[in-house]
Amino acid sequence: MSSSYIGRFAPSPTGPLHFGSLLAALASYLDARSQNGQWLVRIENLDPPREDPNAADQILNILDTYQLHWDGEVRYQSQRNQAYLEILNRLKRSNHAFPCGCSRKQLAGQLHNGMCQLPEHLHQSGDYAWRFCVGRGQRSFIDGLQGEYRESLENDIGDFVVKRRDGPWSYQLAVVTDDADQNVTHVVRGIDLIDSTIRQQCLQQALDFPIPHYSHIPVAVESNGQKLSKQNLATALQPDESGNTLWDALLWLRQSPPADLRNSGNEAVLKWAITHWQRQALAGIKENPAPLDFLRHN
Repeated sequence: MSSSYIGRFAPSPTGPLHFGSLLAALASYLDARSQNGQWLVRIENLDPPREDPNAADQILNILDTYQLHWDGEVRYQSQRNQAYLEILNRLKRSNHAFPCGCSRKQLAGQLHNGMCQLPEHLHQSGDYAWRFCVGRGQRSFIDGLQGEYRESLENDIGDFVVKRRDGPWSYQLAVVTDDADQNVTHVVRGIDLIDSTIRQQCLQQALDFPIPHYSHIPVAVESNGQKLSKQNLATALQPDESGNTLWDALLWLRQSPPADLRNSGNEAVLKWAITHWQRQALAGIKENPAPLDFLRHN
């Protein structure tokens, strides 16, 4: 294994994996393995009311069935409370985090510049969130697939939550903490998360963490334009040891798998895919038809 490449797949256990989830998992897996890198799996279970208690095990079983085997132990964010608290305290000490009792509507794109006029009753009750003071100006990064991505810190992002008012840690703080702790060097994920990247880079910079390389693959969309997702009731991925589902996923990822790979089994399909992986086949593509629509025309 190469110590210079560590990638990861980090699903939320709000339901079973669907084909869109498989695309993200497969792309990140192939990018890591094609460079002799490590591939980690992290379960982002930060919000118990939204989670399916059976989903984490189902996700891991599906990954195992498709031969997407990870390195090391699976990390569960629900077990990382102390680590996140330490990071929040670091942000407080450096004046990058401040308590805020405002709703999104009350903020309406305005910046507090590190200080909220918190009413005394909220201060006493602890009924407030912690926000990251994002600053002002433009920030950009070069995505490995999408090119330059730019946002205005005050107009597009604003002072964002790092610990929610109702208790749970924010996705942004947790993912940055775990990426740094696990020495993640490369993040390959769906383009629906690209607008989180600059938020995460702001946190990484404030915490003096290394910034991984980011590449965002296109999102799978239905013929009606909706993203293929759990929220839109995407069909759950079924176990398939034949290799056909992985072959379909490779076709969607524009890898041109040979026809004779069909029915050759998942191990054989992955062996070919690792050797022939071409991430740049997806460069500049922001969305692709969902699987059925795509396969119908290919």
